[in-house]
Amino acid sequence: MPPVLYIVIPCYNEEKVLPKTAPLFFQTLNSFVQNKSVSDQSRILFVNDGSNDRTWHIIEEMHRSMPLITGISLSRNRGHQNALLAGLMEARFYCDISISIDCDGQDDINAMESMIEAYNHGSDIVYGVRSDRHTDSFLKRSSAQSFYRFLNIMGIESIYNHADYRLLSKKVLDALADYHEVNLYLRGMIPLIGFNSTCVYYERQERTAGESHYSLAKMVGLALDGVTSLSIRPIRFIIGFGLLIALFSIIGILWSIITKLFGYTVQGWTSLICIICFISGVQLISLGVIGEYVGKIYLETKARPRYIISDRIETCLDHTDAQLSDGPATETKSYSREDLENE
Repeated sequence: MPPVLYIVIPCYNEEKVLPKTAPLFFQTLNSFVQNKSVSDQSRILFVNDGSNDRTWHIIEEMHRSMPLITGISLSRNRGHQNALLAGLMEARFYCDISISIDCDGQDDINAMESMIEAYNHGSDIVYGVRSDRHTDSFLKRSSAQSFYRFLNIMGIESIYNHADYRLLSKKVLDALADYHEVNLYLRGMIPLIGFNSTCVYYERQERTAGESHYSLAKMVGLALDGVTSLSIRPIRFIIGFGLLIALFSIIGILWSIITKLFGYTVQGWTSLICIICFISGVQLISLGVIGEYVGKIYLETKARPRYIISDRIETCLDHTDAQLSDGPATETKSYSREDLENE
């Protein structure tokens, strides 16, 4: 029996992109259904991440003409990682496999077929990996390469040139549901789960329309979340650096005592100021790193919900009522997570 596939697509202010890329996703999934590589219960699940444009209205309109398309809407913008997690956790109630992909059309949709084949050959996780970065600017390419090297230095297991284009089986999704941290970095969490995995390589294209919402500040924030949620190596670096400074301090104390005993003391205002400024800078940086971890602990202990779903398109609940024809779809309704878990 072919697996039920859910294609999970986070969206934030994508009213310019969706009309162009959604039909491509629909055609791809429909072709999978027609050749019976996936079940006719498969769906495209758009996740509206609190967009302030017409993104959610477009998703609802597309659902009426293309019933394979369904969606959920978050109550406010929670960020790409939380929106993606919301879609995956929604999909796990109904699917055998999920494929997450961005809606901008840059990731090669045709790679999904290879991902499904890899799943059929026993892989529970299939990473979509860029074969090269020729479409990136020099700044973006160099910053991305530095980012992966930095993660490696910090001891975080990650797949080089892999973003969030991946296939996950249901048992991986169920295992992911047991991870309750608020500070999310899915690219680092998925490898921690284990299970059989492989990679599918593809070429990334230019963005279909609109502009990227991933600014430099957001990329830096993602890197910080990745490091502080998955590694304590920065704190260990502070310890090592502190020991090194202590060693030099002992040497400096011995030197000052020896020069005092031999009467070679010299008034050294400049050296004193330099040492004070250096030590003060090290202390402030160290306190900042420790404070970052303390802040993350503070957020984790609050255990606030990572996202709240305000609206669902009803076909998320009942597949049997969905038709593959272009007929009218069911209306949009809102359900709580308790309702879903009691189904």
